[in-house]
Amino acid sequence: MGGPAADPSMEEPADDTMTEDDNMIIEDAGAVHAPPAHLAARFYRSAANLRRKSSAASSRRNSLSSAHSRASSISRRSSAPGGLRMRSHSIAHQLRRASYLEDRRARLADRAAHAEAVRERCLMLKAAPRGNNSASEERALAAQLAKEKYLAKVAAACAEEVAHARHVAEAVKERKRLEEEKAKREMEERHAEVEKRRAEYQRNLHQRRVRRADSTAKQLAIVDEDVPGDDGIVAADGPAGSRVLSDEAAACRIQRAWRLGRRCAVIKAFKALQIDAAHVRDSEFEEMSAQVANKDVISTTTGLLTQIGLADQHDDLSTRTFLSAYMVTAHPVAVLNSRNGAQELDLIEKASAVIEGFEQSLNKLNSRNNYNISSIELESLSQCYSDYTSAFAAWRLQDSSVLVEGMLASFVELDAIWQTVKDDSRGEVANDFREGIRDNQVKLLSRIQKLAGRDAADAMIKKAIRESRRRRPKKRAAAEVRPRGLAADAKPLATAHASDSEGESSDPIVDIAPPQVSGELGKIFTPMPSNRVLTHELAINKDFRLEEDDMNANIRDHIYRTLCDSMMQAFAAGQGAVWTVSAAENVREKLLRMLKPGNSMYTLINDTLNSEQIRQQCEQGIFSYDGFFSFMANILPKLCAPFRDQEVKLLVDRLRGDAMTESGESDELSIMIEKLFCLLRMVDSLSLDYSNFMIMQAAPTLIGEAFGYESRLFEKDLEFGAVSLDHVRQLWRAAEDQLLAEADRRDPDNVRGGEDRPTSTQVYTKALVDLAIAQHPLTIDDVPDTLLLDHQRLKSIREMTLCIAVVGAIFLTAKNLLKRDVRSPWAAQGARLLKLIESEGYAADPYPPPSDIPPTPPETKAFSILESATNMPPSTKTHLASTISRFFAQAADCNLTDPVLRVIYQRLKSHIHARLSASSAAEKVRAASSASQVLGSCGLGEFVQQVGDVVELLEGIRRVDLGGHGKWYEEIANERREG
Repeated sequence: MGGPAADPSMEEPADDTMTEDDNMIIEDAGAVHAPPAHLAARFYRSAANLRRKSSAASSRRNSLSSAHSRASSISRRSSAPGGLRMRSHSIAHQLRRASYLEDRRARLADRAAHAEAVRERCLMLKAAPRGNNSASEERALAAQLAKEKYLAKVAAACAEEVAHARHVAEAVKERKRLEEEKAKREMEERHAEVEKRRAEYQRNLHQRRVRRADSTAKQLAIVDEDVPGDDGIVAADGPAGSRVLSDEAAACRIQRAWRLGRRCAVIKAFKALQIDAAHVRDSEFEEMSAQVANKDVISTTTGLLTQIGLADQHDDLSTRTFLSAYMVTAHPVAVLNSRNGAQELDLIEKASAVIEGFEQSLNKLNSRNNYNISSIELESLSQCYSDYTSAFAAWRLQDSSVLVEGMLASFVELDAIWQTVKDDSRGEVANDFREGIRDNQVKLLSRIQKLAGRDAADAMIKKAIRESRRRRPKKRAAAEVRPRGLAADAKPLATAHASDSEGESSDPIVDIAPPQVSGELGKIFTPMPSNRVLTHELAINKDFRLEEDDMNANIRDHIYRTLCDSMMQAFAAGQGAVWTVSAAENVREKLLRMLKPGNSMYTLINDTLNSEQIRQQCEQGIFSYDGFFSFMANILPKLCAPFRDQEVKLLVDRLRGDAMTESGESDELSIMIEKLFCLLRMVDSLSLDYSNFMIMQAAPTLIGEAFGYESRLFEKDLEFGAVSLDHVRQLWRAAEDQLLAEADRRDPDNVRGGEDRPTSTQVYTKALVDLAIAQHPLTIDDVPDTLLLDHQRLKSIREMTLCIAVVGAIFLTAKNLLKRDVRSPWAAQGARLLKLIESEGYAADPYPPPSDIPPTPPETKAFSILESATNMPPSTKTHLASTISRFFAQAADCNLTDPVLRVIYQRLKSHIHARLSASSAAEKVRAASSASQVLGSCGLGEFVQQVGDVVELLEGIRRVDLGGHGKWYEEIANERREG
């Protein structure tokens, strides 16, 4: 039982006490102990099991910790019987273990050596030069050398061209300088020769005077030249001293004296007018304007200019042009409106030259030169005057074109007002505006004809009115928009009449039974608004119609496209029956809503597109999409409105044909899905046409009841606490305080009475303008409860006014830099900039779509629009580009800090407030007719139409708001007066 193969469980338990003999044995064995019997049995197995497998368990058993644990175990069991018998086996085991460890160390050393060799080989391969890279580097270096060589060649050629051009320019400049010096020298020689002849003439004249001084009669010819007929003066009898004049010679001398006296009188009369540069400069502009327009002044000046030789007799136009030179030099700002333009500066310079030359020549006129200007001075003065008249004609042409364009804009604005009010059913508004518009248009027409001519004026007015009316939405006749499926005597059915205060305001206004879709999907698939919104929209715009919103249309198309793709996958999987039934049911419901029950077309569609019948056909596999599309191709032309005929015809041709899809696929399933997609979109369009026709039929009734309906609904909301007047009171108080502060500034002596308090209409107008025109974006919390339905309008007005101010400030800066007239409109550039800002905003998209080409910022595009339309020097381009970037950044932040931008924005706001403050029809027409002049002086002449649209929109908001909520505004006004 104690042999190596004995079962260790059968051994007797070892005694825990150790004898002295046992300790000696352990020390002699070198602290190597024999394992217990059950462990020794594992080492004395058969030869077939001597080879052990390498595993994690064996590694743990062979570790040092395992050896230590075995040694401690042996030490505890060494006192057991049979322990001495195991010593030999333990020694053998230790030897085997040492051999195994040595082999393991050798294997690990070999592995480490192999790893080191691999690492060194990798380092060598990495450090070694690669053939491909070296070749690429060589090619790159060769390309760089070739590039540098080519650039050096180009630079040398350019340097030669530049040097040649510079040499040619210098040669031309030197040749011109020599020619100018030669001409100057020749002119000086001619002047010297003339002076020499003049001195000789004066000397000879003096000698003749001395010879003729012997008689009093001869003194009449002291300053005269040789007179024809003097040789005929002979003495009949007596010596030479007693000669007498003949009758002919005496008559000549009397005529000469009379002519000299007349010339002198003309000059003295002009000098008596005190028209000279110094006096005109010191006088007021209005005073000099009245003096220059005086007929006596014009007549006297015409006589002087005729005597000098600058004008023809009775040529008052030339005289007015000459007198304008004094006004241009003395009051350039008042005459030209701007003295910074290149044309204005040139005109001022030439006017100064004319005045200076004229006054110098006038001061030289005396009896010695017979009150005549010398030929040289006359030639020089005539040249200066000719240059001035040419410059004045060019400036007047440009100024008249600016005036004509401004008056054309005013004429078109008046026509737009008339087009808005002429269809007034009651006739009150049309009668109020008719006379004022007609009178102002007649005045504008006469002025335009005076500046541009009758024929040209008529052509320009017709063209401007035609373009203006073309931009307005064209109103179709009722026959064109009436769906063919409606009966001739069909009338709109109101499910909740606007006058019925008990009706729910969220119901549709006409009985079209919209699909049961709520939330955002309802807005996408059902554009019909609520009763309250619909009556409000019609009250503001009687021609209001539901329009296809681009965003909703894109979302709906995306949903339809997704459904069609899912339908294609279901058909591919053999599960298309459910989708077929759903599509047919969708089309059936929308078409039946457009028809009256009992109609033959209603019965045909209801029976043909029956859901149960189509489901059975799909289950039996006999449903035909070709038949379905053929039925729809036959039925759609009988349901659509006439103006949709062309679109429906294209769809019918597509439904009956086998055209490929938009993606180019030509398989039968893809073509069928694409046809279904087009059909769904057309059915939506027909449903929209039906809704618009029903709105058009119900519009007169709804407009008449709009104010009362809104008043009752708002009163009910106040009772239930859904709305409040706190925000309204706050806006009213702020507007009234501003008007009172402004009145106090105009009345420092405080003589204003109680009747001078601002009226409720003035306070409301001020509050509305302050709400609609502000820098920061408009949120729903900023809008009072009475104007919640107009939130989007007010928001669009804020965006439009800010856009107009930014573009106007850019144009004003550009015109000043280019020295252009600020009144000259840049209509084309203005339209392009407005479109750019509307589509892209003021700042680049912070999250642009991934692309290799970075997106161009909006300010860069705006500068390119101006750069392509106007030639600019480099310095002006740099300055204008930085200005546009600054303006766009401030507009993006909704914080206008630039002085120019703030002034333009404030002037625009003041102009809109002034036009809204006009109380009577005559005042409104007068403000509209002068809008182009006012906006042109502010630098906003390009935006007369846009500003007119803003004013018209605010007028509509004010009219409807006061009509529906007027009594609450009056209550607030009374509270303020009593408080």
